[in-house]
Amino acid sequence: MKKKIKQSFSEKVLLIFVIFLGISSVVSFFLIKNKCLFVEQYNPEKLEFKNRENIAVLNAPCGNVIIELYPNVAPKSVERFKFLIKKGEYNNVAFHRVIKNTLVQAGDLEFGKKNNLNYSYIGSGKSGYGSINSELNYPFEFTAGTVALARTNQKNTEDSQFFILLVDAPLYQGEYSPVGKVIFGLDILRKIKFDEKVEYVLRPDFINTFKLLK
Repeated sequence: MKKKIKQSFSEKVLLIFVIFLGISSVVSFFLIKNKCLFVEQYNPEKLEFKNRENIAVLNAPCGNVIIELYPNVAPKSVERFKFLIKKGEYNNVAFHRVIKNTLVQAGDLEFGKKNNLNYSYIGSGKSGYGSINSELNYPFEFTAGTVALARTNQKNTEDSQFFILLVDAPLYQGEYSPVGKVIFGLDILRKIKFDEKVEYVLRPDFINTFKLLK
């Protein structure tokens, strides 16, 4: 008859530690793979807005980002922004430039589309609708959540690209044309893929859809 060998106390502790380590590894892997796990979700149909015609919903990998547009601040810029949204031009366009905890930029319709991504030129593409003039005179606070049209180093070169601030940036006032602000979902933008070393992202996240609420 075989005798059962009892585990020592230290062996039991070691076994428990190994099991705990294994569980921790699985949980950590799951959390890393699911970056959206604890991000609050927003359903625009369950929220109330004063001016529904000026509400836009950007669906990013982690959920909806709800933006209020300000046509009274930059009418031509908002008109262009709405036009591109209505046309569905921003759907499947990359967040090609991301600065961690600072801003995300998208809207390169020429080189940033998911099915036509061009890493050599992304960030320099145009819409095909021509550029518009800068609208910089209205006093506007560039706080976290501000959405503004991007441009080259020259003014009056705004087109389709836009950025969204993740922090306050008062130095941007008078430099960029604001079109609105994020009113729900700023944390969703903080989950957009970024690179610690460079601003332009390899294998970036994409805008799934971008629609006007009304």
